[in-house]
Amino acid sequence: MFFLFSMLSVSFAGHAEDKAAHKLKIGISFQTLNNSYLVLMKKSLEEAATEIGAQVLVTDARNNVSKQVNDIEDMLQENIDILLINPTDSVGVQSAVMDAKEKGVTVVAVDAQASGPVDSYVGSKNYDAGYIAGKYLAEKLGGKGDVAILDGIAVVPILERVKGFEAAIKENPGMKIVTRQNGHQDRATALNVTENILQSAPTLKGLFSVNDSGALGAIAAIDASGKDVKMVSVDGYPEAVDIIAKGNPHFIATSGQFPRDQLRIALGIALAKHWGAHIPATIPVDVKLVTKENAKDFHW
Repeated sequence: MFFLFSMLSVSFAGHAEDKAAHKLKIGISFQTLNNSYLVLMKKSLEEAATEIGAQVLVTDARNNVSKQVNDIEDMLQENIDILLINPTDSVGVQSAVMDAKEKGVTVVAVDAQASGPVDSYVGSKNYDAGYIAGKYLAEKLGGKGDVAILDGIAVVPILERVKGFEAAIKENPGMKIVTRQNGHQDRATALNVTENILQSAPTLKGLFSVNDSGALGAIAAIDASGKDVKMVSVDGYPEAVDIIAKGNPHFIATSGQFPRDQLRIALGIALAKHWGAHIPATIPVDVKLVTKENAKDFHW
């Protein structure tokens, strides 16, 4: 990654003479900044922009697609050169993406795909994240038992995680998904939803949470219930990793993502496109299963 940004810095310097009167302006629209994963992306962008002498505009949609569209329109009025978009609704932001492209702005979606003529999408291998979590859960349950899914908002990354988990469970004839309920990727909501799941599925042996924020609420419910339910998740939040590292008997693994890497790759590919390079339409970023055995060495 150091090499990538060293090269980009050199390229930026090469363009500086031609664009001396123009400071590169980068806009980023987040679905929410009430999320440490996305806050780290914001910090990473600001650090990288400082290195290349670019200006950054940051907006928080607060999970409201109408606000996100308006935020992007406002940034377009500020004549941004690059738009990095983390959509709260993949389809709902299409009009904003189209407007950005009409103005000649380079558009790269980050972490979640956006509909419309985006130049590239950089995101985790979400299907793999769900699959490896599901496979690990199946192994720890001996390929038997009822399991549940703590779902989230209907965006592509979440849908792909669920598909991957379901595929892993289907490989085990002795396992069955008995319920799928939406915790909205929110800690407090997930706690209440998990309490309901535990009451309605008394034979439950395993739970898959689509993200660690929900998992942190779910683990509170599981621990308090006294039931032997094992849980796996996706993200790699520091708090979740710490719980796993300490050997919690219920929260046994999370598929760790790399938000800092995603952001820097997205910025790098956007700069390349802005300067005239041909870029790939999609750049998948690997995930890593985090368990008690390797949790102490994992970090974003």
